[in-house]
Amino acid sequence: MPNWYWDIKPSDVPRIIIEPPGPNALRVVKTDESLLMQSFSRWYPLVIRRGFGPVIEDVDGNLYIDFNAGIAVMNVGHSHPRVIRAIKEQADKFTHYSLTDFYYELAVKHASMLMEITPISGPKRVFYTNSGTESIEGALKVSRGFFRNQRPYVMAFLGAFHGRTYGSMSLTASKPIQRFGFNPMMPNVIHIPYPYPYRCPFGKGLSEEECGESALSYIEDWIFGRLVDPSEVAAVFIEPIQGEGGYVVPPRNFMNGLRKLTRDNGILLVADEVQSGFGRTGRWFAVEHFGIEPDLIAMAKAIAAGLPLGAIVGRGELMNLPRGSHANTFGGNPLALAAGVEVINVIRDEDLLTNASRVGDYIIRRFREEADSSRLIGDVRGLGLMIGVELVRDRRSREPAVKELSEVLVRSFKRGVAVIGAGRSTIRIAPPLNIPIELAERAVDIIIESIRSVERDYAK
Repeated sequence: MPNWYWDIKPSDVPRIIIEPPGPNALRVVKTDESLLMQSFSRWYPLVIRRGFGPVIEDVDGNLYIDFNAGIAVMNVGHSHPRVIRAIKEQADKFTHYSLTDFYYELAVKHASMLMEITPISGPKRVFYTNSGTESIEGALKVSRGFFRNQRPYVMAFLGAFHGRTYGSMSLTASKPIQRFGFNPMMPNVIHIPYPYPYRCPFGKGLSEEECGESALSYIEDWIFGRLVDPSEVAAVFIEPIQGEGGYVVPPRNFMNGLRKLTRDNGILLVADEVQSGFGRTGRWFAVEHFGIEPDLIAMAKAIAAGLPLGAIVGRGELMNLPRGSHANTFGGNPLALAAGVEVINVIRDEDLLTNASRVGDYIIRRFREEADSSRLIGDVRGLGLMIGVELVRDRRSREPAVKELSEVLVRSFKRGVAVIGAGRSTIRIAPPLNIPIELAERAVDIIIESIRSVERDYAK
């Protein structure tokens, strides 16, 4: 449970004192639009001034329940005093001295802690990056480099989001705009349908298990049987839960079958845990829910409580690129590593994995109960505090409710809950792991009331 670091009572949240966006927020938004390249999309004009635990305050003094945690980054909440103290103490010592050219003890300490929580057996090694896309880029090089480029192909999944730099963008297949105008992509990337139970690409009416089996058969029969010999495939990249693609949880039999398929063919399995890692699903990493071990794990986002840090952790014999073949200047920055040490400590000491599971179960139950009478809610899915509530215009046809999603998010924002979307029409719920059940209840109440009001206003 979070400590309340300001003179604010939990009962005071949310608090809307001026209808957002207020005048200060509008001023910042206007200036932002004139100064910054607008190559990203904002959901609504939320301008943050400060944050504490699972609560954020905007520049007009409104208080919001944070149901997105800075895109699944602030797993230990905003401004956790232990993290802030660690950053300040490290800043008094030194703030940079490139880890790829020299040494410092903090990197060894953090890497040792990272290895303890990473679900890969045997000897492991770490490579530090600055972001999730950099971790994916590095994992691509590790995968191909391990086979000395004798296996030129890699596989990924439709609906995947792995980043926006060229290698990771070539693996990404979430939205056309993310690739539009940037071709040619990196060659030799094969995309496979992801077993999305609610919208199974292999046919309507299939059970979750049947959808998983169909996806495995597709790989064996159509990819390996007709397109490329598995001996030429270096790695399969997969999000254990698709993030940007809609918070989609795959069938358990698929994940287990994919691990067997890759192992039988000598193919590396790379788990992209950038969004699903560090307790987000109630386990340190989402792959643990499926009882499998990948060969490499790419991570970032929540690893350092908002400071730019990422990492690749993999089996020791794989993490063995030749000296000089891969490096960066800022990966493993000492301020970020200091924060990263405390992130692991806080998740352990405050038992945030348990809280993520407990609060997540409550949120899923509430939305599933609402779905029984809701026209808009088509599917509710998730693990821990990585939850998707998919909205549809018609529950029979399952047409995505794209406009309705946008309206639900804006109305929730105006009522004091900061929540965003994923996929085409899914509410993406990912609060800090230390959110108290009381705040989760209030946030769910607000989102449900927003859904009901949109249902009334958009009734056919």
